[in-house]
Amino acid sequence: MKQIKAYLDQIAVISESDWKFFISKLQPRVIKKKDVFLKLNAVENHISFIESGVVRLFIPKENPEKEITFGFSFKNQFISAYDSFLTQTPSAYQLQALTETKILSITYADLQDVYNKTQIGNLIGRLTAERLFLLKSKREQNLLNLSAEERYVKLFKERPELLKVIPLKYISSYIGITAQALSRIRKRLIL
Repeated sequence: MKQIKAYLDQIAVISESDWKFFISKLQPRVIKKKDVFLKLNAVENHISFIESGVVRLFIPKENPEKEITFGFSFKNQFISAYDSFLTQTPSAYQLQALTETKILSITYADLQDVYNKTQIGNLIGRLTAERLFLLKSKREQNLLNLSAEERYVKLFKERPELLKVIPLKYISSYIGITAQALSRIRKRLIL
């Protein structure tokens, strides 16, 4: 609970009563390594804060080699199929724990309750949504403006821990290239 409190304290000052009400709605969960905890076409009913672990967002394909990884979330970040969560419609992608992952989850109904019954709920919701939007926008801009090699170098500089915990096939998909192309980039950069 300390981690989510520290994260939210960066956004706004939360009264003791609002904090107690909010944490009463949180459910701790542990997701095993490699478990898919939101499947394709399921409605996302949770938004979760990652206390530890790494989560991959991906579009599954019949051939697993063709899966499209388009996001990762890490410790001290929120994770959700956020579009499905907001609209309460089926998700077009899946969430998978790449490591054992500990999360604090709140359901859609409980979050609406927090919005309605606390002074700070709407502010936290809006600011969290804004942060998620900025991350998505930055990724899209990188895909449009940077070469594959530049995307890889930037990712490596910003998140060097990625290479330790995430298989290269997911990283190559994330930066929009084949595993073979990533291998060539890595060889070129090592020389």
